[in-house]
Amino acid sequence: MEINMAETILLSETDLRACLALDPASLDAVEQAFRLLATAAVAMPPILRLDIPEHNGEVDVKTAYLPGLPRFAIKVSPGFFDNPTLGLPSLNGLMMLFSARTGLLDALLLDNGYLTAVRTAAAGAVAAKWLSRADASRVAILGAGEQARLQLAALRLVRDIRQVRIWARDPAKAAVFAGELEGLDVRAMDSLDATLDGVDIAVTATPSRTPLIQTHHLQTGLHITAMGSDAGHKNEIAAAALAACDLYVADRLSQTRVLGELHHALEAGVVDDSSSFAELGQVIAGQHPGRTSAGQVTLCDLTGTGAQDTAIASFAFDRARAAGRGFIFNP
Repeated sequence: MEINMAETILLSETDLRACLALDPASLDAVEQAFRLLATAAVAMPPILRLDIPEHNGEVDVKTAYLPGLPRFAIKVSPGFFDNPTLGLPSLNGLMMLFSARTGLLDALLLDNGYLTAVRTAAAGAVAAKWLSRADASRVAILGAGEQARLQLAALRLVRDIRQVRIWARDPAKAAVFAGELEGLDVRAMDSLDATLDGVDIAVTATPSRTPLIQTHHLQTGLHITAMGSDAGHKNEIAAAALAACDLYVADRLSQTRVLGELHHALEAGVVDDSSSFAELGQVIAGQHPGRTSAGQVTLCDLTGTGAQDTAIASFAFDRARAAGRGFIFNP
């Protein structure tokens, strides 16, 4: 499908699901975005956040320009968490993809949050690839929503997962999730302590406002991927537990200092902001050591970046063009 300078392609969620999935290629696209954050002059402004407390809603706007990519994305991501009572999904959104040379709109991606879900899961897998033990096979998933499911699917692309323990605040949802999985040793758990006992990797994918993982959960060799704390009021990792980890890695330190788990540890005064924390892109690029021994406890604090959004939107656009998907219109 050829697109000239005056044309824009409209891609629906159906189009995007047809040409992009959670697979090694999408993981590679997200991993490259992290690498560029460490090695290139990426332009990525702070997240714009709008809260609508009357309706339990929030809207995030993220963007980034990645040198070498011909386009950049601007993503609008609303989350209205009372929507299920109205028979509506909690999350939706869209991405706009602009030419980095002309600023013209190349594509409007009406993904309803699908691309965000894929890139978030891919980021979790990239974190585990670089920070967990290579022989990690036992995982605890805290959460039973869409992202928890995608995190496990992505993790299985980079590690030979054989045992899965699932915990959720609603035990019935954990049981449903566990019942969907085949070919694995899977259990839905009632206790956080039992869920985390003996696992190699723990993934937190909840909207929790109170810490779930405590210091006594930090067993030798554990890797934690913390996904849920993407706003200042969310918190899945106790401040003391973060401070007790051997290696803390952020997706972007400028974000985790105000949004992520690091934010809470700084507020509690258990870590020093002058500490030499790493970013995931620095580990990938070889600028900072990742896991250096099997016994280390590692934590990756992922708040979601505009770089990931530009990477996945550009990747989806290229795949859609190759597949002849979408509707061309003149804006």
